[in-house]
Amino acid sequence: MNFDNMRFSKEHEWVEFEKSSEVVTIGITDFAAGELGDIVFVELPEVGREVKNKEPVGAIEAVKTVADLFAPLSGVVKEVNTQLEDNPGLVNQSPYKEGWFLRLQMTDRSELDELMSHDDYSRITGTE
Repeated sequence: MNFDNMRFSKEHEWVEFEKSSEVVTIGITDFAAGELGDIVFVELPEVGREVKNKEPVGAIEAVKTVADLFAPLSGVVKEVNTQLEDNPGLVNQSPYKEGWFLRLQMTDRSELDELMSHDDYSRITGTE
């Protein structure tokens, strides 16, 4: 997996971006999915919703617990992964590909700079 175009939050979300686009894809890391266990339900924000950096935008329900999904950036929700409605286990099976949560149009690209590289994220999670 190439993590060059990805950034990571302390709340275990990942953001995949292209230099030429203001739209990013957001999900949770494989570390977070593993810590949560089998994910059985995902609540996602509505398309068109404006979200603020670090605010809860959804919920992830696993067999043992419920966790908030936080917005790692500010922006407007452009798309949500409707496949997760019928198959929330995609988050466990493929957290960086099929298990993505939402696509967001950023309103402040500089917030990307506040997120960690994959190497930095790996160091804080001990998954180097």
